Amino acid sequence: MSTPQPAPTNPRRLVRRRDDRMIAGVCSGVAAYLGVDVTLVRLITVLGAIFGFGTFIVAYVVGWLLIPEE
Repeated sequence: MSTPQPAPTNPRRLVRRRDDRMIAGVCSGVAAYLGVDVTLVRLITVLGAIFGFGTFIVAYVVGWLLIPEE
């Protein structure tokens, strides 16, 4: 007699969300993936773009290009 196996769970996927986007859905997708509020991710992104000498802007564009849309 074998023990029942638990049902497979869907692994979390990092995707750009269509339903909660402001520009490309990158912040919304990252927030959903990490399980945090999207406002916090957007605030960190804006502050990083201002004080990070463009690093966050480059990271956002790279995310826009590489993260698939849902």
